[in-house]
Amino acid sequence: MEQVQSLVVGAGVVGLAIARELALSGREVVILDRADAFGTETSSRNSEVIHAGIYYAPGSLKARLCVEGREALYQFCATHGVAHRRCGKLIVAPSTARRAQLERVAERAERAGVATLEWLSGESARALEPALSAAVALLSPQTGIIDSHGLMLALLGEGEDHGAMLALRSEFVDAQVMPEGFAVRVRSDSELTSLTCRELINTAGLSASRVAGAIEGLGSVHVPVTRYAKGHYFSLAGRSPFSRLIYPTPDEASLGVHLTLDLAGQARFGPDVEWVESADQYDVPAARAQAFYAAIREYWPGLPDGALLPAYAGIRPKLVGPGEAAADFRIDGPGVHGVEGLVNLFGMESPGLTACLAIAKRVRSQLDASR
Repeated sequence: MEQVQSLVVGAGVVGLAIARELALSGREVVILDRADAFGTETSSRNSEVIHAGIYYAPGSLKARLCVEGREALYQFCATHGVAHRRCGKLIVAPSTARRAQLERVAERAERAGVATLEWLSGESARALEPALSAAVALLSPQTGIIDSHGLMLALLGEGEDHGAMLALRSEFVDAQVMPEGFAVRVRSDSELTSLTCRELINTAGLSASRVAGAIEGLGSVHVPVTRYAKGHYFSLAGRSPFSRLIYPTPDEASLGVHLTLDLAGQARFGPDVEWVESADQYDVPAARAQAFYAAIREYWPGLPDGALLPAYAGIRPKLVGPGEAAADFRIDGPGVHGVEGLVNLFGMESPGLTACLAIAKRVRSQLDASR
């Protein structure tokens, strides 16, 4: 039976960052993914934004790891040739009546360690972005955009340079907790194989709860329900008049339909939120564009009719359902569930991409502490 030191389940951006971190520490690492390529789910179906850390509850894992991970990510991109741009973001209020909402955003950001937000009058905001409609705005200069595929390729490449191995079309079936680690079964091309590992890291994203539930010896109390929030994106036909990201004033439910840019300057809008029962519904109904037009025209009245084209959809793993307060990341190591060598990561949605390097360091520290 094959033996490895560390087995990472899930080759999204967080899993690849963890595999790299563990390989850099000298561990023998194997990454499993059931797909035929890395990063095919949440990691490749998002806005590709490097977040400043503005929206997350002060003291939460999301806030701390986003702020820590943001600068680590910018540095990684610069040293590893990953395409990115620190383009900045405007959060806008269409009327002074919504200024109080922006004040809450600014206060939370300051408490979370994001101290560089700048207040702009509507006139100053329009001086930066003439097509914008805003009574008041917040400028976040730390926000940026990134080539998420290039990032994952760089993380995988450095991990492989230090001995990590990626096994695609290899689905985690189940595992049994043993005295010296885990006995794991894997299905590859309809064939079952077995291996043992000393450390098991569950970063399966949309499937994290299923994977955790298949670990014999882990109590069910430590397996949360994952819910699926689908977000649709529409692209802009034609040239974007904006050079920065534009976000509306957020509410308790969402950040609203925002405008992001890719590295070529192409604009896209989204995501909205639709709760779905399964994690494979990636269609983008053209009819959803009507709600997008209304939302976008609050900050860009000049959006032409017929300018929105269905682009893609992504699904976020949520630990709460509709109408519930946002949940924090869960990075459950041995200190939580008592199983030495096991780390389960649940609810790895935004800002998981921004925070991936900081998340990886936290996982490594939990594993080091249990050795």
